[in-house]
Amino acid sequence: MLFNSVEFLLFFPAAVLGFFLIPKKLKTVWLLAASYYFYMCWNVRHAVLIAVSTAVSWAGGLLMGKPADDGRRLGRKLVLAVCCMVNMGILFFYKYFDFALDNLNVLFQKAGMPLLDKPFDVLLPAGLSFFTFQAVGYLIDVYRGDTEPEKNILSYALFVSFFPQLVAGPIERSKNLLGQVRRIPEMGLRQLFDYERIAGGLILMLWGYFQKMVIADRIAVLSDTVFDSWYFYGAVELVVAVAAFSIQIYCDFASYSVIAQGAARVMGFSLMENFNTPYFSGSMREFWRRWHISLGTWFRDYLYIPLGGSRCGRLRRYLNTMIIFAASGLWHGAAWHYVAWGTLHGLFQVIGAQTEAFRKKLAEQAGMDRSSFSFRFGQIAVTYLLTLFTLVFFRAGSLSQAFGCIRKIFTEPDPWVLTDGTLYTLGLEMAQLHVLCAALAVLLSVSIIRYRKQETLDVFLGRQGTWFRWLVIAGLFSGIFLFGMYGPEYDASQFIYFQF
Repeated sequence: MLFNSVEFLLFFPAAVLGFFLIPKKLKTVWLLAASYYFYMCWNVRHAVLIAVSTAVSWAGGLLMGKPADDGRRLGRKLVLAVCCMVNMGILFFYKYFDFALDNLNVLFQKAGMPLLDKPFDVLLPAGLSFFTFQAVGYLIDVYRGDTEPEKNILSYALFVSFFPQLVAGPIERSKNLLGQVRRIPEMGLRQLFDYERIAGGLILMLWGYFQKMVIADRIAVLSDTVFDSWYFYGAVELVVAVAAFSIQIYCDFASYSVIAQGAARVMGFSLMENFNTPYFSGSMREFWRRWHISLGTWFRDYLYIPLGGSRCGRLRRYLNTMIIFAASGLWHGAAWHYVAWGTLHGLFQVIGAQTEAFRKKLAEQAGMDRSSFSFRFGQIAVTYLLTLFTLVFFRAGSLSQAFGCIRKIFTEPDPWVLTDGTLYTLGLEMAQLHVLCAALAVLLSVSIIRYRKQETLDVFLGRQGTWFRWLVIAGLFSGIFLFGMYGPEYDASQFIYFQF
């Protein structure tokens, strides 16, 4: 069930109304049933995977219990290892089995050995990477003693399957979401029906729908037109397409996270922020503090720090950085072009850290004011250009296509297309481009406010007058209704990160 589908517009009010009105003791059961129904609208059989992941990690948490003495430490490590292997094994089979088999066959072919047949036709379940990472994070938190093991399996099952963030995050931590789930029996009708909170949640949802349906789905037409036939285009069209894709993937993924935050907020839950104006970053390191925050902090806490983090020597620290970013690329997709995308981000971070002192000294010698707007703008511009370069690998269908696009960008300049009307032939007509430009102006304005104020949209609106809030609601609703991309017979477009 997609957030931007008619089915969800019917499901969500029913789920919220039932949650508000049902007796306290049944609220957890109601939300759990609603979450499983939400997921089973994609594939009924795949709900078994959530159930297995839930049962294994819940039992593992109970077996590990509180931090133990040296006598029990080995047993707790064994429980942690087995439970993590089960969860990651599910992820490997459905997401990486075909990829591993294909690469083995390449090696076997070069060695003259018989190729392996594919015994299974594996279909990637929606949201698999998200809920398995959430379960593994819980297991590690329990092992470390950062959270108490959850004894109520229904509460834990809701933590794993909470429908607003089930399919595409944010990847929640047990210390945040599980703690809120535990307090559900304390929620009364007066506490739940809070006008300010509900209004703020609905505004967040509307903003997410605006980003998805007005911006992301519209600009996707342009980027898809060029990338689907990239060999016909020159440098300018390809650069425009990559820039369009950078906006598409940001608005598409951020919109899901914002809708999830808003939907959870309506019901009285708070989800972590997943994006914070990432294209205003002044370095690649800062970019990853602002982009897909829940995944970046997950890799930091559960992979980077256990590997030694920043507490080891410089070479080991750089190696750890490369490992987590290569793993991040592989998390995004079972293909080498995703690994290349992640590895490039890691490489840029290593280069940035290695040259930081030199760049600072060079700026001082040149008399540059590092706190000035022009210097900061230059940092943001360079970071964005590096991000665009990596996105060629992310958007391309293969490594060969990515290298082909990069070769054309650097060897086939065609600046005349900026003035001869070619840009109007890239899938969007003039009227559609004008709508897109207006929507991008709205996005830029909101991003600047967020960047300068360092606060979320609902916090900013909460300090404004009621009339202003209703004006925002009316404007967003009108924009979505009049200019949203609905598709033939309202064929709602899928969110990009569903495939990851």
